[in-house]
Amino acid sequence: MRFVKGHGTENDFVILPDPDGVLELSATSIAALCDRRSGIGADGVLRVVPVKLSAEASEIIARARREAGYTGDAEWFMDYRNADGGMAEMCGNGLRVFARYLAEAGLADPAGFDVVTRAGVRPVSIAPDGMVTVDMGPPLVKGESWTTVAGTHYTGLVVDMGNPHLACLTGEPVARLDLGAHPGFDPAVFPTGVNVEIVNPVGERRVVMRVHERGSGETRSCGTGAVASAVAAAHAAGETTGTWTVEVLGGLLTVTLTPQTSLLTGPAVLVASGDHPATTLI
Repeated sequence: MRFVKGHGTENDFVILPDPDGVLELSATSIAALCDRRSGIGADGVLRVVPVKLSAEASEIIARARREAGYTGDAEWFMDYRNADGGMAEMCGNGLRVFARYLAEAGLADPAGFDVVTRAGVRPVSIAPDGMVTVDMGPPLVKGESWTTVAGTHYTGLVVDMGNPHLACLTGEPVARLDLGAHPGFDPAVFPTGVNVEIVNPVGERRVVMRVHERGSGETRSCGTGAVASAVAAAHAAGETTGTWTVEVLGGLLTVTLTPQTSLLTGPAVLVASGDHPATTLI
């Protein structure tokens, strides 16, 4: 089984090219691949499959045509799985890495192309300087909720980025936060779990973020979480548009909020490739 390893601001992924749409992996297999001691090691897995060979992706395209008037012709589906093997709707950093792989493999035009995700069709482009921009779609703000992190209670903004987020602003530095254990949250608000961001505004339209991702634990970056953090910071400032710099453990991301959508810009790097003995996977 061929694989490629990549990361976006140190949020890392195992990329599995599946041009024939035949690769089937269990949750146990995904977790084994992502294990940092006995596997390749990653925060998640990105399976690269042609839309025409995926019934799930074909249905997503059909729904986008019916409900959003989509007229494009996306060719590739990002089948994203968290490190615990669970499916996830969307991953901003993963999508940038996915796009980098497609471009470097000669499977897509870097100037712009669409990718199908479980959260819908997402346009992607790669600039001459290598930075990758994803149209993340309009964030949906759904009120407030709470979380507990290492015994500390926070309230935050519920933001739907295709996947669920709780972005909590704090006036305290976040460098020493312990996000090793899963944060507490209200299951009535988040029945399928939630990605929790603790966000410290440190300047004009600049925040520092730490994140615990459902199914993966604390990661060094989260693209959808960066957008949710910018939305929370903007909301607190009485703003709805503008460009924010989001500082994560793995680097810097840029989030642009417009009246229609949100854009995420950041690096995406491929660091290794090889073959994995698929017979060792269950």
